[in-house]
Amino acid sequence: MIVKRLGMVIVALLISLGLTGGALAADEYMVDNAHAAVSFVVRHLVISKVRGQFEDFDAKLLINTDDITKSSMQGAIKVASINTDNEKRDKHLRSPDFFDADQHPEIMFVSKRIEKNGDGYVMIGDFTIRGVTKEIALPFTITEPIVHGKKTRVGFEAELEIDRQDYGIAYSKVADTGGLVVGNEVKIEINGEAIKKE
Repeated sequence: MIVKRLGMVIVALLISLGLTGGALAADEYMVDNAHAAVSFVVRHLVISKVRGQFEDFDAKLLINTDDITKSSMQGAIKVASINTDNEKRDKHLRSPDFFDADQHPEIMFVSKRIEKNGDGYVMIGDFTIRGVTKEIALPFTITEPIVHGKKTRVGFEAELEIDRQDYGIAYSKVADTGGLVVGNEVKIEINGEAIKKE
């Protein structure tokens, strides 16, 4: 009787921790930085676009290939690794005017749940920039796993647009023409590969 009760307690605990069913079938993948990119696009003076990327980032994915909605992801980007091919501009972006990299060295994302959306999926989670956390919906697609060089890989793509003002990046210098020097809307693009942890 005691053994039976103990078993029921253990099952209840596993359910409460989300470790039964699909979660147990999830495999751990790590992003392959050599075949991945986190980039962004923002308007400059209203008339053109500036493109950049972050060179240093990592992410861990728990992927349930039978049911992607039972998967999860958490990742971090090193703010100091920002690169727009202009060192003066990059230094300004690391400053308190923008990301304040010394005080807030990482941009982070932690998923809460995943929902099916047409041919792809939407990952709902907490996105943190400059110490400000907002819940976002991140549309993404993911490929079926393949084996290459004895390693199992998946490919992924995601795209999102945010308002930088929502995250305390409030630099609002106005150009002579009246428009903002730096636009508020920032398009973020994520794509690459992840390798299954053996």
